Amino acid sequence: MTLELAADVGRLLLARGWRLATAESCTGGLVAKMLTDVPGSSGWFDRGLVTYSNEAKQALLGVRGETLARHGAVSEETVREMAAGLLARAPVEVVVAVSGIAGPAGGSPDKPVGTVWLAWAVRGGAVRTQRARFAGDRAAVREQAARTALEGVRALLAGD
Repeated sequence: MTLELAADVGRLLLARGWRLATAESCTGGLVAKMLTDVPGSSGWFDRGLVTYSNEAKQALLGVRGETLARHGAVSEETVREMAAGLLARAPVEVVVAVSGIAGPAGGSPDKPVGTVWLAWAVRGGAVRTQRARFAGDRAAVREQAARTALEGVRALLAGD
């Protein structure tokens, strides 16, 4: 099922002659792994960055320290900056960014374990964001977040 979803994303990208990049935190590269499981993905997948620490988000994606201090790594503001920063740095037309709390620890009353923020951006377009809350253990949260990231890319490409 995941391979089929990733292959759909690839077909949609290939049909437009576009390339995709990923900026991941809580998923730890799982979105990129799902994409590169598809044979021929080198024709439409450019790069995946795992920016797990706040320092990596700042250094590699240009997320502002002020954003992280004010809103935290798991926030709409941060994933917006992750997506915009990657789009500015990669020779691609589409990006997806993911940041969340996979658990089992690290949650808070306003951001419980399973909270994930995602962002998608197309060059020249607006950044779209989504907050999700996934149930299950760490592996389940990461899997659901990665699938949601790919479903968002597919929806963006199919409806754009």
